[in-house]
Amino acid sequence: MKSDTPAKLASGIRAGDRATLARAITLIESTRADHRQTAHLLVQELLPFTGKAVRLGITGAPGAGKSTTIDALGSALTAQGRKVAVLAVDPSSSRTGGSILGDKTRMARLAVDPNAFIRPSPSSGTLGGVAAKTRETMLLCEAAGYDVVIIETVGVGQSETAVADMTDFFLVLMVAGSGDELQGIKKGIVELADMIAVNKADGDNIARANIAAADFKSALHILAPRTLTWSPPVATFSALTGDGIDGLWAQVLDHKDKMTATGELTERRRAQQVKWMWTLLEERLTARLRGDPTVRAKVKQAEAQVAAGKLAPTLAVEEIAALLGV
Repeated sequence: MKSDTPAKLASGIRAGDRATLARAITLIESTRADHRQTAHLLVQELLPFTGKAVRLGITGAPGAGKSTTIDALGSALTAQGRKVAVLAVDPSSSRTGGSILGDKTRMARLAVDPNAFIRPSPSSGTLGGVAAKTRETMLLCEAAGYDVVIIETVGVGQSETAVADMTDFFLVLMVAGSGDELQGIKKGIVELADMIAVNKADGDNIARANIAAADFKSALHILAPRTLTWSPPVATFSALTGDGIDGLWAQVLDHKDKMTATGELTERRRAQQVKWMWTLLEERLTARLRGDPTVRAKVKQAEAQVAAGKLAPTLAVEEIAALLGV
């Protein structure tokens, strides 16, 4: 990796070389200071060649069939001549490196498709750190010519929000008859959705899937849409048989056309870029808090004093901030 300059990596990525792309992503995921500097320069160099892909986020409760859906949808898209990249956001998996590693065995067609690229999330780190690296990886994939980037959230909690904040279209997968419908509403994931799709609408489960879809439609009427331009549709499909997969993609394209026409897609991406900047800044400041011995000692002392009721939290923050020069 020492001989890989930003210009050399950028050239290989733009030429569509998969090995160079994989090396560049490894560079981006590195925590070494010299690697991070090279990674920043690389992303900056490739920035003019990004932004043309459809950015699709997918989430769903365990058992909703995310991997099977991505395999079916991705294969349908590559059959149309598109190039598909699949990335994951999974801050919870520090041992396996992201469950998408296991999911590659369940994405049997995409795993061997020359027009598909599957990459797990970094093996550890905070949600902010993993999401930031996924954003950078997405830009590299776009510069490499992948015109559809699918980002799967396989973690829990805020990872759904993180994925919604870096994609154009957020697809929430549900299954009927498992109680996930109500759980999804409680978590607030539905409020982020650009579409809800009920999977496993096949065989004896078709009727249950249709009932679940009707329940979701009723729930969406109560919630205010994210934009007046788009009302999130609810559909049923089967990732196993492929029925309804084309309909999912048609909705993604319809959403893109409508949001592009009003300028909202451009505005959404601009807002996401600014939010990304603030996330990185907050992460840098947090790293300073944890990494500087003097600051770390002061933080530990302040924590003890605040816990003992001897120091007001507001004054503790002022003292720590003064050490950081902010």
